[in-house]
Amino acid sequence: MSASRPVGQAPAVVESSAGSGSGSSTGPAPRRADARRNYDKLIAAAAAAFAEHGADDVSLEEIARRAGVGIGTLYRHFPNRQSLLEAVYQEQVEGLETLAAKLLTAESAGDALDEWIRAFAAFGKTKRSLSSALVAMIGKDSELLSACSMTLRNCMQALLDRAQQAGAARADVTSADVFRLTHGLIIAMDANPSDPGQADRILSLVMGGLLTAGPAGEAS
Repeated sequence: MSASRPVGQAPAVVESSAGSGSGSSTGPAPRRADARRNYDKLIAAAAAAFAEHGADDVSLEEIARRAGVGIGTLYRHFPNRQSLLEAVYQEQVEGLETLAAKLLTAESAGDALDEWIRAFAAFGKTKRSLSSALVAMIGKDSELLSACSMTLRNCMQALLDRAQQAGAARADVTSADVFRLTHGLIIAMDANPSDPGQADRILSLVMGGLLTAGPAGEAS
């Protein structure tokens, strides 16, 4: 992921090395498609497992089992735990980037900002354990984490700018303010897991203070 890629430009799809070589439509193509499906299943299974149990408390064997593939298939795609953690983190950030690009063309700038911040907060549940694990492995100033952070900040900035220009969000708020508020919400979600609805209620309070007309419509 490049930190300089503007919001709105779709991330490139990384093709698996399985079946690489000839560009012919016969022969290797089914293997490439099969490898991509397995890759996607592993990413989805790992993301779900990390969200449920934390990135440090799930074995690679359990992730392979959840994905319905053998452990050898997992290791062909991800030779070690770090490579899987990095792939899950980057995939989720790219998903938020793709969502932001889509929302930048939405009719309601306020609704678009509301939807993206809610998606970002949901991502935070997985992000916290992934970030901690990755920081321990590659350092907080690593190229991957720095690029992902920049991507998320660019998304937030673009959507907030659009909402402010439309009169749908307070003009005195910065994207850094919203990031800090959302980060606090993510911590609160971890601190009180016995009330899963609390996070949504707190986020609604945050959005009520940020949006000038509420998520249902723009300011007149």
